[in-house]
This record gives sequence, structure tokens and C-alpha cells, in this order.
Amino acid sequence: MVGGTMMALDRRSSGAQVDDQAIELKAAARVRELALPAHINVTSYNRVVLITGEVTREADKAAVEQAVSRVEAVRSVVNELAAMDTSTIGSRTSDGVLSSKVKASFIDAKDLQAQAAKVVTERSTVYLMGRVTEREAGRFAEVARSVDGVRKVVRVFEIISEAELANLQPRN
Repeated sequence: MVGGTMMALDRRSSGAQVDDQAIELKAAARVRELALPAHINVTSYNRVVLITGEVTREADKAAVEQAVSRVEAVRSVVNELAAMDTSTIGSRTSDGVLSSKVKASFIDAKDLQAQAAKVVTERSTVYLMGRVTEREAGRFAEVARSVDGVRKVVRVFEIISEAELANLQPRN
């Protein structure tokens, strides 16, 4: 029942959730086909794809973005790849811990619905995705910035109105 409950709490339609899973799988396969010496993560939220990681050349950034943008159902691509040496396992582990700390801070903030924001961390930069109001977007970013070790916060939110949010809330 946990999976069904999480799907019900998600602000995306069930179709968008399924599409996001398919987009991530297909995009990862296309990136692997490029056979680049790189560390690349692909995250999809409501059909908006965030690409993070490192590639060795600027031209590789464009190649990855092109490959990902051709995946069916992708609405847009936010390319945050860096042209630099690939991050270390230690750096990636620290990023994972930082993501966990940010998520825990969202849970601690009683004025936020923690599950409304997806957190991706790369090189101590926290990327926030989700369908949120402008008020929530500011608050999520503020809380994320307050976490020790966060270097920068990048908002990749889809902004919805307060009325849209009210319509998404479960009714008793």
C-alpha cells in the first residue's frame, strides 16, 4: 500500500509519474549509447528532464542534451552538465548524504509538504524539482540553503497557482 499512497500524494498525474519513469530509463539508455567518458544523471519530473553530472568536453554536453530531448514525452530539458573531470565516488557519496539532509529538513519544516519536492544534488549544488506554488518554491529553496554543506540551490520547479494546489489536495 505504500506505493499507492506515495502515488496519491504525488502532485503529478499517475500518467506523468509513469512517463517520468520511462523517460529516465530511455534517456539513460540513450546516454549509454553515446559511450562518453562521463558521469551523467537523468532525472525527470512531470516530463521535465534535469541532466546533471560531468562530461569531458563542451560538445558532449550538447550531444547528451540532444539525445535526451529526443526521448518520447519529454517536454523540456534543463542541462546542468559541467565540462570538467568526472566527480569522485567520495564526492557523489557526499552529495547523496547532502540530499538526505535536505529532504530531512523539508520534513522538519512543518509548513512544507516534503513529498512535493524532488531533490537532486551534484557537486554540493542542490536542484529542486516539483509542482509547487511560488510561495512553496521560495520556502523549499530557503530551507535547502540553510542545510550545512549546500553550496548553491537551483530551482527547477513548475510553478502552479494556489488554486491549482487547492484542487490537488485530497478531499475528506
